[in-house]
Amino acid sequence: MALLGRTANGLFWMSRYIERAENMARLVDAGQRLSMTNLSSDEPDEWQSVLVSAGVEAAYLAKYTEYDTASIIDFLLRDRDNPSSVRSSIDTARMNGRMVRTALTRDLWETINESWLIIKSRLDKPLNPLELTAILELVKRQTALIRGVFHGTMLRNEIFDFCSLGAFIERADNTARILDVKYWVLLPEHSSVGSSLDNFQWASILRSVSAHRAYAWEYDGEYRATNIIDFLMLNRRLPRSLAYCYLCIEESLKYLNRNYETQHPCSRTASDITRKLSDASVKEIIDGGMHEFLENFIIENNRVAREIAESYRFYA
Repeated sequence: MALLGRTANGLFWMSRYIERAENMARLVDAGQRLSMTNLSSDEPDEWQSVLVSAGVEAAYLAKYTEYDTASIIDFLLRDRDNPSSVRSSIDTARMNGRMVRTALTRDLWETINESWLIIKSRLDKPLNPLELTAILELVKRQTALIRGVFHGTMLRNEIFDFCSLGAFIERADNTARILDVKYWVLLPEHSSVGSSLDNFQWASILRSVSAHRAYAWEYDGEYRATNIIDFLMLNRRLPRSLAYCYLCIEESLKYLNRNYETQHPCSRTASDITRKLSDASVKEIIDGGMHEFLENFIIENNRVAREIAESYRFYA
């Protein structure tokens, strides 16, 4: 059964914004962990890098004149003027969920609504810095609960596929941005690469995406930048890696191709990205410039999202 474009659009963006709420919490978590390694008395550059990587620096500077840690965290978590903040994301996810409520199981809709109420009530109050870790964990826990109910109750049909596409496109974007925070902005000086500080920061990145234990199983716990890059970008078994996300995106698009009995440009673009990730090596990525690789990946990932919207008439 082919869905109406506006229904597919609602499902896709509901899922993207749920994932975005979690991912923004993870990005703030990464900034918080990395700020602990800042031994300088200067302004904390890692928080500026979080704004840059989240793509909201211009919006922040339109409202604030300084890179103040408390203001940045508030902007990323609570600010309704920031459409990518956790508060805005969970609001928009619920709004899209209401629009497509009849396409969702009752359990899933109730979980989305309850999670929205819980997160909203916590973020309606001014942030206490001592409670930041607990708030980030709350957001990650509630969004994980939604994901669990989604996978446990939804029929594997085109509704499931559009939701999956939204989630994995958003997740791939976020993993690339978290890696970019670490590699490009925080350590511009080659002298830091390979140092104990560098290794600690890479370990912090793993923890921010809840991959530190999985990494230890895969690499016997030794924190090496090349291994962590391979794990978060090219490993096909890690749920937050770029390669895993694109395997799932490609699979969902194949199901939709069969259901709609046509192949769209988005499928070819996704297949090209999957192949590039499969053929890539860590050495090639670093030698060619990791920032450039990630920047190009984010552009191509956004292209897939646009092509999905065009192919399935999201705005018709």
